[in-house]
Amino acid sequence: MKRDLPTLALYEQVKEFISRKIQDGTWPAGHRLPSEHELVAQFGVARMTVNRALRELVEQGRITRVAGVGSFVAEDKPQSTLLQIANIASEIRQRGHDYRCRMLTVERIAASPDVAAWLGLHAGESVFHSVCLHLENETPVQLEERYVNPAVVPTYLDQDFEATPPSEYLVRNVPFDQIEHLVDAVLPTAEQAERLAMSAAEPCLLLTRRTWTRTTPVTWVRCLHPASRYRLGSRFRPDGNPSFG
Repeated sequence: MKRDLPTLALYEQVKEFISRKIQDGTWPAGHRLPSEHELVAQFGVARMTVNRALRELVEQGRITRVAGVGSFVAEDKPQSTLLQIANIASEIRQRGHDYRCRMLTVERIAASPDVAAWLGLHAGESVFHSVCLHLENETPVQLEERYVNPAVVPTYLDQDFEATPPSEYLVRNVPFDQIEHLVDAVLPTAEQAERLAMSAAEPCLLLTRRTWTRTTPVTWVRCLHPASRYRLGSRFRPDGNPSFG
């Protein structure tokens, strides 16, 4: 005897209709969805039903809503690799978007115990410290805080990082032979949230990276990404080697 398939709840029917249009490309990124009033008329449901469907699609990152304007298909989140040192400036430009690096801090400081431990130094030893904000189409997508071993990169403070971002400069000038990546889900501090133009209640992805050259630690960097605007991922071959390109 054939079993009947369970009927979707009304709000799920609305969600499924919109998701299918997005998935098959009928509604591309940036496409304006029918209004709540139009969806209510089309499905013969209550406005609160349509509102729930749209709210859940926003939470899933499928659509965005602009008060007084309407709902739109969301842009795909940029994805950065974990298997190499990503050049965020190149990634953004390859998408045809404008990139800008805004330097907030470039200084020499005494290493705290934590920083000293990460860089294999003694607490109080001199280290270089920089903080910068990476923007895509003037929207902050990454807050980068970096500590650099002066013995390995003595000219770090002399660079124009708004022209050549710190990561790009280091990749070009320091022969890394080891990279360590750690990823955590965190909430930003009030200051970080303000710099990233986001709510302090929204989650972030924190990528922590250390690099070495000939067993000597070079840099310890923490890159904070709003989870709603960015994602981290990798592609690799079965032999374990990263797939670049």
